[in-house]
This record gives sequence, structure tokens and C-alpha cells, in this order.
Amino acid sequence: MDVGGLSGTTLYAVLFAMIFIESGVLIGFWLPGDTILFAAGLVAADADTDVSIYALSVGAGAAASLGAVVGYYTGARLGRPFLERRHAAALVRTEEFYRRFGSVTLVAARFVPWARTFAPVLAGAVAMPRSRFLVAAVAGALVWGTGLILLGYLAAGIPGLRDAAGWLAAVVVVVSVLAGAGGELLRRRSARRRAGSATPDPTPPTAFEGEPPAVAGSADR
Repeated sequence: MDVGGLSGTTLYAVLFAMIFIESGVLIGFWLPGDTILFAAGLVAADADTDVSIYALSVGAGAAASLGAVVGYYTGARLGRPFLERRHAAALVRTEEFYRRFGSVTLVAARFVPWARTFAPVLAGAVAMPRSRFLVAAVAGALVWGTGLILLGYLAAGIPGLRDAAGWLAAVVVVVSVLAGAGGELLRRRSARRRAGSATPDPTPPTAFEGEPPAVAGSADR
């Protein structure tokens, strides 16, 4: 998408809508959020445009946060069985992130294309406490949404860097892809370790560090 060809109002509407969808709506995992955010920062640095870096930064953070909240309640309403039937592979990858990093996943997953869409949905599906979710989701939205816009804005001030915007955007995409590949390698290595364990764990794993596993029965019965 040629972000530089959009007017101020249109740029705001397109950017915020894309960030919102990609942050928690199940159809949004294919959107190029990293590139769009970085490019929008470059556009805002151009004095000839009517694009405000302040409006972009605040709006992107808000759109990303709101999208994550929608994803959380989507997961809570649809439930895990529904998600497993339709998005099993992405769900398994995202859950592996949770097992390794806990709530920090909602920050780290922002930089992994498929994970930033499914992490809030999975959090809702497994009933992550809302207070913990909101803190981590807003932090991730600001680091990713506002952060990449400011990065593009600052990069435009470096001599010769604005003319290289094309390959800079490509670098952002490559880094995101590599992060996703790294997450997948970690997931597979962890899966091999669990498969090769001689002592199986009788309790189901929990996605969130520090929370007790589900108990199958009660001593009061």
C-alpha cells in the first residue's frame, strides 16, 4: 500500500482501521501492520503533508489497544474448542509463547505477524485475568503501534534515510518474519522436549505463569 499517497484524514482512517483489525480480529493476521506504521511515521515527518505525528502516535496506540480488547472478548465468547477447530496451528504457536513468557507475550507478540492477532484472542479463551490482560495489552500497543510510528518519524530526519524508505520498510518486514520463525523454532524444540520426557505431567499445562492448573476433582465430593 502506498501510504505516502494518502491524505491526512484518509491516512488516519486507513491506518487506524488496519491496526485495529490486525490487533485482535481473527481475519487480520495477514495485514502488514509493521510496514504501514513505519511508513506512516515517514509521511508525518514530511512538512508538506497535513499528517500530525501526535495524532498518529496516540491514535495507533488506541486502535491497537481497542483491537486487543475486542480480541480478548472474542476469545472469551467463542471459547477454545471453536478456535481449535478453525485456527489450530496459530493457536498452538501462540500458546507456546504464553507458556514461555506469560503475560509479556502480549508485548512480544506484537512484533510477530500472526501472534499479535491471536494472542489477545487466546487470552480471552483461557480466561486470563482482565486486569493483567489490559496492562500487558496497552503496553504492547504503545511499544509496537506508537513505537514504530516514532521510529519512522525519527528515521526520516537522518540524511539520506528518507530516500531509502523502501528498503527500510522491507527490513521491518524481514525482522517480523524472522521473529515469527524464531518463535516457531522455539515451539518445536519445546514440543520435542515434552515428547521425549520420561515422566508425563498428569496436570494440563496452563498458559499463564503463576496461575494454578485446573483441578479435575474435589476432595469434598
